[in-house]
Amino acid sequence: MEPVKAIEMKGISKAFGSVMANENVSLTVYNGEIHALLGENGAGKSTLMNMLSGIYTPDSGFISIQGEQVQFTSPKDSIALGIGMIHQHFKLVDVMTAKENIMLGDKRSFFTKSSDLTKEIRAICDKYGLDIDPDKKVYEMSVGEKQTLEIIKVLYRGAKILIMDEPTAVLTPQEIARLFQIMRSMKQQGCAIVIITHKLGEVMEISDRVTVLRKGRSLDTVNTGEVDMNTLIEMMVGKAVDMEINKEKVADKQKLLEVDNLTVENAEHKNVLEEISFTLYGGEILGVAGVAGSGQKEICEAIAGLTPVKKGRIFFEGENIIGKSPRDIIKKGIRMGFIPEDRLGMGLVGNMDITDNVMLKDYHMQRGIFLNRAESAEKAERIVEKLDILTPSVRNYPVKKLSGGNIQKVLLGREIDSEPKVLITAYPVRGLDIGASHKIYDLLNEQKIQGVGVLFIGEDLDVLMHLCDRVMVFCGGKVMGTVEPDSVSKEEIGLMMAGEKIS
Repeated sequence: MEPVKAIEMKGISKAFGSVMANENVSLTVYNGEIHALLGENGAGKSTLMNMLSGIYTPDSGFISIQGEQVQFTSPKDSIALGIGMIHQHFKLVDVMTAKENIMLGDKRSFFTKSSDLTKEIRAICDKYGLDIDPDKKVYEMSVGEKQTLEIIKVLYRGAKILIMDEPTAVLTPQEIARLFQIMRSMKQQGCAIVIITHKLGEVMEISDRVTVLRKGRSLDTVNTGEVDMNTLIEMMVGKAVDMEINKEKVADKQKLLEVDNLTVENAEHKNVLEEISFTLYGGEILGVAGVAGSGQKEICEAIAGLTPVKKGRIFFEGENIIGKSPRDIIKKGIRMGFIPEDRLGMGLVGNMDITDNVMLKDYHMQRGIFLNRAESAEKAERIVEKLDILTPSVRNYPVKKLSGGNIQKVLLGREIDSEPKVLITAYPVRGLDIGASHKIYDLLNEQKIQGVGVLFIGEDLDVLMHLCDRVMVFCGGKVMGTVEPDSVSKEEIGLMMAGEKIS
């Protein structure tokens, strides 16, 4: 018996002005299948899934769901036909319980008794091998529990087709293994799952088939068991790519940064960092591992002078920089490149062009009352050429119109161009394709060889272990330990991320 096509998209095209995001794309996903969608940044994956979710309408082509041709005018139409989107950034209300989050936006829940709703949730959990406490508040949940709740939310609404966008981005290895168990259970129950991810190892492990998009077109669909990782990369980028992440060795390491007994509070006067101590040397990449919200953001901002410190000291080349503003730090000749996780919220101004964003770094150091844009434009051109940034111009073209990978390159290039002694990077390759990611790894290694101390906050443990000289593991605002990647396993780091100390 031939399997039923859960999704059939044929001849799909979508343009935004003069930019063709999707051109004659075809995608078929069967019930009881886990289907991976691969492609570089800007290949059209998100646009295609947004049309399947009812956010966009195709300019041409057709979509069939369970054999019936459909036309979506809004996300409501997509949800009504059993399609559920699970986003990379969870759409949950922290102060509400799991049950209350499931009820949100669902009209029938308004007339359902709380006890009956609990029974329905438990029935869904039993059917798909899920586990959640319906009365637990979201802010008390682990990242893995939040992801489980997102899955239950769409299943409660009757979803039989799930689109999962970078589902493992912030999970520990143990949570990833648990998620894959859930996905396999859902597959056995006849669900169709589309997974968008840049982690090729996971694609090989969990998917049945893979569709590759390149430059807005569907290149091919292959059976996962019949291809290898290198073939998929070549399909994505159009050429062979060396997958090896180099770990350069630097013999002469000088102490650059020393964090001593650092404690930081949030607005509610709760410790988000507690007695953190570590040393960063020039000529090394010190990795930071931890589930989301473990204190990574706060340690970056404390070092860069962006957040007040309750207790402790931060020595940069022997001088305590606590209490100094970012501008004071720069004026003293202490150069720290800071690449935040929110690249368009904190790192760059989206409405400005590359030249003006480059000027933001050191405009206050120019002499006179008039700003010299020519010098910044020269820097911008140099950065664009060195990092292969795809942009129509360094002037009069807002950076927010660039792809995610090119935005990240602008930010990294600007910071490196300032010749920092310490480079703080928070998730510098988040959401980037394999080619863009390796370009950034190479740039970080270049800085390391030049004696720069690199603090690398990452979410992919494989990358942390291959790129970094040491890995510091955070859990709940505390350091669980600092390890050398060659002496521990990925699973041991995962246990530390969950709060366990290893001997």
